[in-house]
Amino acid sequence: MSYDPPPSHPYPPPDSSPPYGTYPWVPRQDSEPAARRPQRHAAPGHHSDLRLLRSAYRWQRRVATLTALGYFVLFLILSAFAPSLMTSTVTDGLPTGLLLALIQVPVTWLAIALYEQTARRRVDPIADRIRRQAALDTKREATR
Repeated sequence: MSYDPPPSHPYPPPDSSPPYGTYPWVPRQDSEPAARRPQRHAAPGHHSDLRLLRSAYRWQRRVATLTALGYFVLFLILSAFAPSLMTSTVTDGLPTGLLLALIQVPVTWLAIALYEQTARRRVDPIADRIRRQAALDTKREATR
Protein backbone atom coordinates (compact mmCIF):
# COMPACT_ATOMS: atom_id res chain seq x y z
CA MET A 1 0.00 0.00 0.00
CA SER A 2 1.30 3.33 -0.95
CA TYR A 3 0.48 6.67 0.61
CA ASP A 4 -1.06 9.14 -1.80
CA PRO A 5 -1.61 12.78 -0.82
CA PRO A 6 -5.26 13.84 -0.72
CA PRO A 7 -6.47 15.56 -3.86
CA SER A 8 -6.93 19.28 -3.74
CA HIS A 9 -10.48 20.63 -3.68
CA PRO A 10 -12.07 20.83 -7.10
CA TYR A 11 -13.42 24.31 -6.35
CA PRO A 12 -11.02 26.56 -4.51
CA PRO A 13 -12.60 29.13 -2.14
CA PRO A 14 -13.22 32.52 -3.74
CA ASP A 15 -10.58 35.18 -3.23
CA SER A 16 -13.10 37.69 -1.91
CA SER A 17 -14.04 35.59 1.10
CA PRO A 18 -13.27 37.33 4.38
CA PRO A 19 -10.64 35.92 6.67
CA TYR A 20 -12.42 34.06 9.40
CA GLY A 21 -11.28 35.80 12.55
CA THR A 22 -14.63 34.83 13.99
CA TYR A 23 -17.02 32.05 13.27
CA PRO A 24 -17.92 31.50 9.61
CA TRP A 25 -21.65 31.94 10.15
CA VAL A 26 -21.28 35.52 11.41
CA PRO A 27 -22.62 37.84 8.68
CA ARG A 28 -20.10 39.68 6.60
CA GLN A 29 -19.67 43.41 7.18
CA ASP A 30 -19.55 45.40 3.99
CA SER A 31 -16.62 47.77 3.90
CA GLU A 32 -18.58 50.49 2.12
CA PRO A 33 -22.19 51.30 3.08
CA ALA A 34 -24.74 51.53 0.32
CA ALA A 35 -25.50 55.05 -0.86
CA ARG A 36 -28.85 56.32 0.44
CA ARG A 37 -31.02 58.96 -1.08
CA PRO A 38 -31.38 62.00 1.12
CA GLN A 39 -34.87 62.38 2.56
CA ARG A 40 -36.80 65.51 1.74
CA HIS A 41 -38.91 65.32 4.87
CA ALA A 42 -37.82 64.45 8.36
CA ALA A 43 -38.51 60.92 9.53
CA PRO A 44 -41.92 60.62 11.22
CA GLY A 45 -40.40 59.68 14.58
CA HIS A 46 -38.42 62.93 14.74
CA HIS A 47 -41.02 65.20 13.21
CA SER A 48 -41.77 68.41 15.08
CA ASP A 49 -45.51 67.86 14.61
CA LEU A 50 -45.28 64.65 16.60
CA ARG A 51 -43.58 66.53 19.42
CA LEU A 52 -46.41 69.07 19.31
CA LEU A 53 -48.96 66.26 19.36
CA ARG A 54 -47.33 64.61 22.35
CA SER A 55 -47.19 67.85 24.31
CA ALA A 56 -50.82 68.71 23.45
CA TYR A 57 -51.96 65.27 24.50
CA ARG A 58 -49.93 65.50 27.70
CA TRP A 59 -51.53 68.87 28.50
CA GLN A 60 -54.96 67.41 27.79
CA ARG A 61 -54.41 64.51 30.20
CA ARG A 62 -53.14 66.83 32.90
CA VAL A 63 -56.16 69.14 32.70
CA ALA A 64 -58.66 66.30 32.90
CA THR A 65 -56.76 64.43 35.62
CA LEU A 66 -56.23 67.48 37.79
CA THR A 67 -59.88 68.44 37.47
CA ALA A 68 -61.23 65.09 38.63
CA LEU A 69 -58.53 64.08 41.08
CA GLY A 70 -58.01 67.58 42.40
CA TYR A 71 -61.59 67.84 43.58
CA PHE A 72 -61.50 64.32 45.04
CA VAL A 73 -58.27 65.04 46.95
CA LEU A 74 -59.81 68.28 48.24
CA PHE A 75 -62.80 66.26 49.45
CA LEU A 76 -60.52 63.74 51.20
CA ILE A 77 -58.44 66.46 52.86
CA LEU A 78 -61.56 68.21 54.13
CA SER A 79 -62.88 64.88 55.43
CA ALA A 80 -59.66 64.16 57.30
CA PHE A 81 -58.73 67.59 58.62
CA ALA A 82 -62.04 69.48 58.85
CA PRO A 83 -64.61 67.04 60.27
CA SER A 84 -66.59 69.84 61.86
CA LEU A 85 -67.07 71.48 58.44
CA MET A 86 -68.07 68.18 56.84
CA THR A 87 -70.63 67.40 59.55
CA SER A 88 -72.20 70.84 59.58
CA THR A 89 -75.52 71.06 57.79
CA VAL A 90 -76.18 73.09 54.66
CA THR A 91 -79.94 72.73 54.77
CA ASP A 92 -82.23 70.88 57.11
CA GLY A 93 -80.72 67.36 57.33
CA LEU A 94 -78.14 67.66 54.48
CA PRO A 95 -74.56 67.67 55.78
CA THR A 96 -71.83 69.48 53.86
CA GLY A 97 -69.83 66.27 53.42
CA LEU A 98 -72.70 64.54 51.63
CA LEU A 99 -73.27 67.58 49.41
CA LEU A 100 -69.57 67.68 48.46
CA ALA A 101 -69.62 63.92 47.78
CA LEU A 102 -72.65 64.31 45.49
CA ILE A 103 -70.93 67.15 43.64
CA GLN A 104 -68.15 64.67 42.71
CA VAL A 105 -70.34 63.22 39.91
CA PRO A 106 -70.82 66.55 38.07
CA VAL A 107 -67.12 67.33 38.56
CA THR A 108 -66.26 64.01 36.86
CA TRP A 109 -68.59 64.94 33.99
CA LEU A 110 -66.84 68.31 33.81
CA ALA A 111 -63.46 66.55 33.58
CA ILE A 112 -64.76 64.41 30.71
CA ALA A 113 -66.14 67.48 28.95
CA LEU A 114 -62.81 69.30 29.36
CA TYR A 115 -60.99 66.26 27.98
CA GLU A 116 -63.20 66.18 24.90
CA GLN A 117 -63.01 69.94 24.37
CA THR A 118 -59.21 70.04 24.58
CA ALA A 119 -59.06 67.01 22.26
CA ARG A 120 -61.15 68.79 19.63
CA ARG A 121 -59.41 72.13 20.01
CA ARG A 122 -55.74 71.17 20.48
CA VAL A 123 -55.01 67.51 19.77
CA ASP A 124 -57.25 66.56 16.83
CA PRO A 125 -56.07 69.34 14.45
CA ILE A 126 -52.44 68.33 14.96
CA ALA A 127 -53.25 64.64 14.48
CA ASP A 128 -55.22 65.40 11.30
CA ARG A 129 -52.31 67.44 9.92
CA ILE A 130 -49.90 64.55 10.63
CA ARG A 131 -52.28 62.07 8.93
CA ARG A 132 -52.56 64.27 5.83
CA GLN A 133 -48.78 64.70 5.65
CA ALA A 134 -48.22 60.94 6.04
CA ALA A 135 -50.76 60.23 3.28
CA LEU A 136 -49.01 62.70 0.97
CA ASP A 137 -45.61 61.17 1.76
CA THR A 138 -46.96 57.68 1.08
CA LYS A 139 -48.46 58.83 -2.21
CA ARG A 140 -45.16 60.46 -3.24
CA GLU A 141 -43.18 57.33 -2.41
CA ALA A 142 -45.61 55.17 -4.38
CA THR A 143 -45.15 57.24 -7.54
CA ARG A 144 -41.37 56.90 -7.48
